[in-house]
Amino acid sequence: MYSTPWCGFCVRAKKLLQAKGVSFTDIDVSADPTKKAEMMQKSGQRTVPQIWINDEHIGGCDELYALERGGRLDEKLQGGSQHD
Repeated sequence: MYSTPWCGFCVRAKKLLQAKGVSFTDIDVSADPTKKAEMMQKSGQRTVPQIWINDEHIGGCDELYALERGGRLDEKLQGGSQHD
């Protein structure tokens, strides 16, 4: 997950993943401009968070919560335990 510390959507996304008991890598794009460029190149997006589950680009916080509401998040998370 690419994020910033002050982003409310990032905080919400992290809380949901933590509540699910999954580990994830949090890449702070505010601390390293090359990480923001990397995020933009990989996702095609400029906003945070940008979330991947098992190498699949999920999108942002809204998309993550939509998966949860649709009952599909647990299935995606079961594919592995490392989430970037």
